[in-house]
Amino acid sequence: MLGLDGVLTPDEIASIAARLAGAAYLDGRPTAGWHARQVKSNEQLPADDPVSRAVRTEVEAALRRHPIFSAAVQPSFIQLLLNRYGAGQAYGTHVDDAYMNGRRTDVAVTLFLSEPESYDGGDLVIELPAGEQRIKLPAGAAIVYPATTLHRVEPVTRGERLACVGWIESRVRDVSAREILFDLERARRALFQQHGKTPEFDLIAKACANLLRRWGE
Repeated sequence: MLGLDGVLTPDEIASIAARLAGAAYLDGRPTAGWHARQVKSNEQLPADDPVSRAVRTEVEAALRRHPIFSAAVQPSFIQLLLNRYGAGQAYGTHVDDAYMNGRRTDVAVTLFLSEPESYDGGDLVIELPAGEQRIKLPAGAAIVYPATTLHRVEPVTRGERLACVGWIESRVRDVSAREILFDLERARRALFQQHGKTPEFDLIAKACANLLRRWGE
């Protein structure tokens, strides 16, 4: 699980908020699996809505340019949707489908579009072996977590919770392999910042490239 600050700039957040203010949301239940549909109560923008297409394109570009996201997730394919929770709406405990639109869902992401003080409730709760993790981040920040987990969105009791949620098919399917590559990438960047391009940096770069060749799909 990984928190990402500043995925969107303040200007991008303001622009997206203005466009979403007049958007035509629909019932979000039809896009959930048959079991998740029973506990889902929210609204979302249709995939073919022009506002939805434009905003999702911007968010995907922002995620892909974020160095930590790219290094940690190794994204091959990203699919996103925009949702809204008003007062009384929630999404009960569920697990994401293993495949969506024919693509494997290795990693999930929630990018918050509402400031946390503008609504009450609406925490994203992720169930992990160490216990439940409650997430409520500033607008423009994101949480990346395994799509294999049980998770839920707590009821919103005041205001409106806007978010862009998505699922990533990683080019490195194995989560342990992704973690090793992420650790090596962080070490490589830190070494370069301290000493520049050294023989030690080149060896780590070689290991990163060759492990990605071995593990990538």
